[in-house]
This record gives sequence, structure tokens and C-alpha cells, in this order.
Amino acid sequence: MSDWSPAMTRRAFVVASACLGASALMGCGSSGSSPATVEAPSSPYDWSGLVREGEKLSYYEDDQLRSRWGIDVSEHQGSDINWSAVADAGVQFVFVRVGNRGATEGALGTDERFQQNATGAAEAALEVGAYFFSQALTEDEAREEANFTVARLSEAESAGVEFTYVAYDHEAVDIEGARANDLSSEQFTANAAAFCDVIARAGYKPMLYGNPLDLSRLSADIRSKYPVWYAEYGVDVPTLPLDFAIWQYSNTGTVPGISTDVDLNIWFETK
Repeated sequence: MSDWSPAMTRRAFVVASACLGASALMGCGSSGSSPATVEAPSSPYDWSGLVREGEKLSYYEDDQLRSRWGIDVSEHQGSDINWSAVADAGVQFVFVRVGNRGATEGALGTDERFQQNATGAAEAALEVGAYFFSQALTEDEAREEANFTVARLSEAESAGVEFTYVAYDHEAVDIEGARANDLSSEQFTANAAAFCDVIARAGYKPMLYGNPLDLSRLSADIRSKYPVWYAEYGVDVPTLPLDFAIWQYSNTGTVPGISTDVDLNIWFETK
């Protein structure tokens, strides 16, 4: 999801990471363990109900639509998004990037198009969520990121935007000097928990974003505590048997009203 420039990152997602992530999530390959004795995570979805219409995905159960279609955007989609055209194309929700912590020096920054994207999407009657790209090393840095996010959300809310979900997006980045690539699973989980706790106390619903490798670094406890936004591209159906709320299934989608590639998402509503 996260684009990278000298201060930012763009995840180069590899489908093969699904296998590695699945092994980590199930405990396979660890010393002294046998895959046959490890209980795998389970998926609540019957993928025969997944329907593709062009680039749009929908999910049905008992012939009833149980999903919504959406996108996520940042300054990298540019300044010329036609939000009315986006809504007319069938998009129902959007996650807008609030900002980021720099991958090398660690400075906090607001996405240049955050306010514009949030207000434009809200005016088009789309449900608006938010995400922050973290490179936190410690719980204190994660709390700083969360407080930064809450402050920016408040500014947008004063312009009439309503936010419900706020996602924590922490990814390894493929640039020299990346500050947070080698966090232990314990620290990675502690940082996510610290961010989500601040977000929840501010009255929003936290969410965890990641591909299989990212999610494998988080404890099972925190993955069950908060909704998961799962990223995997280039597959017909998700390969990881995990209970997630949103599947980000493409980072090269096309949507009327947006002149660049855009991430495509399906939000399952089965509960």
C-alpha cells in the first residue's frame, strides 16, 4: 500500500510471500515442530461465492451480496481525483493515507493530499477510513504516530469528514538504511498494540494492515483482537487461510476518475 520515495516506501509485494507467511502463521518449520501437529488458521469464506466483474470483486453467500468494493489512495494518486466519477463507478469506501514516518530518518509527515482526498471522498458520499504508514521502532514512537494521526483526523473532521476505521500499516521496505526492517516479532506486535490502543481511546476502530509476511510478525492475539486488512496480489483467491475483514487484491487497478493505478479492495460483511 505504501509508496516510497526518499522519505516513503512502496512495498514490492511478492506472491511467494504468501507461502512464507502461511508457514509462519501456522508455526511450520520451527525447531522441533511437525506441520502435521500444528493447527492451521481457518478462513470463514467459501471462495465459490467470489464473483469478478472486470476488475471489481463481489462476494455472495446464499445468493446474498455480502461485500463492498473500495480503494485506498495517497498523494501518489495525484491531485486530480474526480470523486464523483469514482463513486459512479461503484466504489463504496476509501481509505486515505494520513501520513507516514520516514523509513530512514524517522520524521513524521502528513500526506500532501490527505485533507483533499478525505473531503473529496466524503462529499461523494463514500465511507472514509484512514491509514498511517509506520516505521516505529518502539511503543513510544507508535503512540507518537497514533497521536499524530488523531490530530490530522480531527482537522479533517472539522471540515465535515467522518472516520470510522484507522489502519496501522507497518511494512519492511527495500531501501538502504531502512530503520525498522529488523524488529523482533515481539517489538513489532507491541508497536502495533500501542498504536491501536491510542486510536481506540480516541474513539476510532483500529485495523491491522499487512501481507502474509507482515501479518506473520504479529502475534495471534493481536490479529484476533482487531480486524485484519490483508494484502495479496496476483491470485484468484486468497491463499492464506486467515479470518480477515478486507482483502486488498490489486495494486494496479484502474478506476474511472483516477488517472493512476490504484489499490483495489473487497470488504467482506458476513457477520
